[in-house]
Amino acid sequence: MVNPPELAPAIGFSHAVAAGPGRTVYLGGQAGIHPDGTVDPKATLVEQFDLALANMVTTLTAAGAAPEHLVTVTVFATDAEQYRESLKELGAVWRRHLGKHYPAMAFFEVKGLFDPAALVELTGVAVVP
Repeated sequence: MVNPPELAPAIGFSHAVAAGPGRTVYLGGQAGIHPDGTVDPKATLVEQFDLALANMVTTLTAAGAAPEHLVTVTVFATDAEQYRESLKELGAVWRRHLGKHYPAMAFFEVKGLFDPAALVELTGVAVVP
């Protein structure tokens, strides 16, 4: 189990699970959660996506992986229309954190996320060569 000290404490989940000798890393849900465990209820979808990606990269690094090792990412958002309308900004945020690495992806609109203030959450799997 990988739970970087820079992130909110993992209570009832792990930020990532490195299976085997560090070759496969399963990322737990990464939302726009600050290190103190809070989500800014005034943050926009793009701002939360930015922080969620930053948390994903922090977790990957702590697990001995890097963004280019991601093989799949799943996006859960509470408003698909807002997500689609923000694609240009979301793409810029993605490239800032992950470069032009685009793993297999899926998107799901959900009624809500664990933290009621969260608008987006990401999960993923990385394979370290």
